[in-house]
Amino acid sequence: MTTWLDPQPVEVPDDLRQAVGGLDLVAQTLVRRGIRSRAAARAFLNPEYYTQAPSGDLPDLEAATACLWRAIERQEPIAIWGDFDADGQTSTALLLETLRALGARVTYRVPRRDEGHGIHLRGLEKLINDGARLILTCDTGVTAHDAVTSANQLGAEVIVTDHHVLGKELPPALAVINPHRLPPGHPLEALVGVGVAYQLARALDAEVAARSLDLVALGTVADVGKLTADNRYLVQLGLDALRSTKRPGLQAIYKSAELRPEGITEEHIGFVLGPRLNALGRLDDAAHGVELLTTENAIQARSLATVVEGLNAQRQQLTRDVMAGALGQIERNPALLSDYHALVLSQTEWHGGIIGIVAGRLAERFGKPAILISAPKGRIARGSGRSVPGVDLVAALAACEPLLEGYGGHPGAAGFSLDPERIPEFRAAFSQAVAAAAEAIPEPALEIDAYVELPDLTLGMVEDISRLAPFGRGNPPLTLAVRDLHLTGRATIGHTEEHLRLTVQDAGEHTQTIFWWQGADQPLPTGTFDLALTVRASDYRGMSEIQVEWIDTRLHEPETVEIETTPPFEVRDYRDIPDAETALHELIATGNVQVWAEGLETPAGIETRTRIELEACHRLAVWTAPPGPWEWQAALDCAQPDRVMLFGLDPGLGERGAFLHNLSGLVRYALRTKKGEFELERAAARLGHRASTIAAGLEHLAATGTLTIIEKGEKTWRLESGTGNEVVELCDHTGASLDEHLDETLAYRRYFRKASDADLARSAMPG
Repeated sequence: MTTWLDPQPVEVPDDLRQAVGGLDLVAQTLVRRGIRSRAAARAFLNPEYYTQAPSGDLPDLEAATACLWRAIERQEPIAIWGDFDADGQTSTALLLETLRALGARVTYRVPRRDEGHGIHLRGLEKLINDGARLILTCDTGVTAHDAVTSANQLGAEVIVTDHHVLGKELPPALAVINPHRLPPGHPLEALVGVGVAYQLARALDAEVAARSLDLVALGTVADVGKLTADNRYLVQLGLDALRSTKRPGLQAIYKSAELRPEGITEEHIGFVLGPRLNALGRLDDAAHGVELLTTENAIQARSLATVVEGLNAQRQQLTRDVMAGALGQIERNPALLSDYHALVLSQTEWHGGIIGIVAGRLAERFGKPAILISAPKGRIARGSGRSVPGVDLVAALAACEPLLEGYGGHPGAAGFSLDPERIPEFRAAFSQAVAAAAEAIPEPALEIDAYVELPDLTLGMVEDISRLAPFGRGNPPLTLAVRDLHLTGRATIGHTEEHLRLTVQDAGEHTQTIFWWQGADQPLPTGTFDLALTVRASDYRGMSEIQVEWIDTRLHEPETVEIETTPPFEVRDYRDIPDAETALHELIATGNVQVWAEGLETPAGIETRTRIELEACHRLAVWTAPPGPWEWQAALDCAQPDRVMLFGLDPGLGERGAFLHNLSGLVRYALRTKKGEFELERAAARLGHRASTIAAGLEHLAATGTLTIIEKGEKTWRLESGTGNEVVELCDHTGASLDEHLDETLAYRRYFRKASDADLARSAMPG
């Protein structure tokens, strides 16, 4: 059970409070996090007031820059050796574009995941045989003694830039630039691979290096770098750069992931951008990621972004499959979880690029280190682990070194290889190593930053708190707590219903929607409880609103509270009635019935309304199935009926050709009568689709040359006639995106036709 650590009173200096605009919560948080002066607060909140540490503090940096300048001036070929995760891709891209800008002859190589991390002798020899005389590593190499020695013997010099834990000795390189060589507490000690690469680029030419700050933020956050000191400063600058990036690759990713550039935060890196780059390294070729980040060709960027989207979808499905398999093993053999201090699972078919993700989720779920091992028959097994606070994975693996073929990583995340026959032996040894480390680990504790009331949870509060961003390791999001709540509603959400949308209420009958990610199979509290939560802004459909996320609960006295599972309206099911239109006419004859119908096939002789025309009513007949859960919820929120009659017919237009034909008609009408002003929601209601599907359709029509998109507003787009010129590569991408939207709507309508009326009613409850 997690112990809550309540916030202790602190004395906030007046000048610090003034520096943050008098915001008590912000000022108190700064003081609790060790920032007690006006100058320190200004430097924390505004990068303009921060003084970054000299790059030259990193050992061997001067020797490395001298060697690189010599190679540039002599036009000696330089080869960059990177790594396949997001940190490695951004590091490689940063050094590649910096050296190109300085006139170097430079190539690069990023190994594929099936080759494993590190520098491989065969690939290294090829680079040198192809002419490279200087090997520059990034995000790897600090333990590559054999590879560096081999390069030296073949006549090449080596510069290592890396941030992984040092071995017992440094490799025999010309320079080894690694923040672990700095004294403890140094502002540069927490740099990740791309941060180290940036410091080298900065030493070469600070102005050129500054062009790559977007890559620094991307790699640092994706690699869960500690957001303190120089790391925080660089991410602050890098986020600004990401919001206005000119890179065609990032612009293409923003578009395919439906991100607004001006709203990019560290969360978008962690949950949208980083996973997409990592999907390349996990499932395909990370060199495509370097191309995506450095290309100046918009068509190539869009093509690569399409590949990334497909791989990311594949990564998500594989993750679900591996997670299900892991939980299935635990269910069949509970001793794997209960009898060991760490969870170690293995399977022959697990994809090696996915097991680290699932290991992280299992570690978080069960509160102990988790390792998943992919052990294909006849091949060496490879494992990936994630830890919990207080357990150093690398140290635990070091205790098992006699059983391993190799290992490396960070205290919180590490990988290794071993003979699959030794997995049971390794499980026992690793558990013992974790147990020895765990003797000094304190009980789990949750630091509460402030107690608030439900009415305090507003966008204004989120805006105040966001001044402390970017959040992450070393600067966690604020954990707030609300006392004396009880549950009043629940609904499962997500593709596999793995998340919960909950409604809580306080003694004053104020309610709030809370999202509990990955919480669908967790026990819910009964009775009165205190809730720990975090808040952030969400911009669904361009509308900013507060999103509250469940962290933990603290129970009060036991009591039984009924959670409302029935909606405030009666449901009548007409979905399987033989003659639906006759039944609807009979209902209309009884009076006081509002009919919600969309699409082209509305019932003859009956007044119907679309979602934007609905009004409050006593009885609502749902003639056509809604395109998605948000539209279903919104319609019921608007109508607030006492009784709902479900017909749920398919309104048609689920096939791309028919949809585009009718959308084109609406576009022509807007061009002819409204000077190209096109309202997304009105078109969505007319055709019976989601606004996002309409947007995807317009993008595809633009790619075919049918129309030109002049401006994209939140609710209205401005269109003009098209050029008639089709961009084939872009059409492939926009067509795939449109098909995905249409398929999602089709899947929801199938669900709407088959789900029980009780499930449909519960899914539409407030909150």
